[in-house]
Amino acid sequence: MALSLLRTDVLRRDRAALLDVAEALFYERGIRAVGMDAVRTATGQSLKRIYGMFSTKEEMVVAALRRHDRRWRASLTEYVEQHEDPRERVLAIFDWLERWFAQPDFRGCAWTNAYGELGSTSPAILAEVRGHKEAFHDQIAGWVQPCATLPADAVALLAEGAIVTAAITGDPTVARPARAAAHALIGGARGDGDGENLGGATGA
Repeated sequence: MALSLLRTDVLRRDRAALLDVAEALFYERGIRAVGMDAVRTATGQSLKRIYGMFSTKEEMVVAALRRHDRRWRASLTEYVEQHEDPRERVLAIFDWLERWFAQPDFRGCAWTNAYGELGSTSPAILAEVRGHKEAFHDQIAGWVQPCATLPADAVALLAEGAIVTAAITGDPTVARPARAAAHALIGGARGDGDGENLGGATGA
């Protein structure tokens, strides 16, 4: 029993270490460009060990995207929900995005990148990408919902547009006009003209 638990713990740690490396490599270089030999070299684990945990590269990619999704959205949630005021929470989405865009390893949206590479040929990866986008948009809808008639779809499109634009231009400040547009939407939804009094951590 103790030996079985030890083996399970070792497997769990090896799997986590493998996904740490695979996730970073896929995001930095692209999924197609990273072969299993590159993963083996970077992790120091044998191909036999790697294939014992993931029977295919596709399975590894899905697992890496799924884990990245949990961490990415948890970080966003932690940042946004520091704010009590619902309107400030909506604006904080864009403040968090600007911080993300400014990170030196920012390479755009991992799920959009995966879709661009393999979305048309891998139903499993396509499903993972769609699942992430749906969950992200649901998060936004939850934060937007208390803001009267503010359209959640519009805020989600502003966020998605900022992510794509930041990846293409390399300019983290593109989150600011998206934030300003969300700011204007909040003022329009409230209809009381006091939208200009809203503040946030950074940006417009």
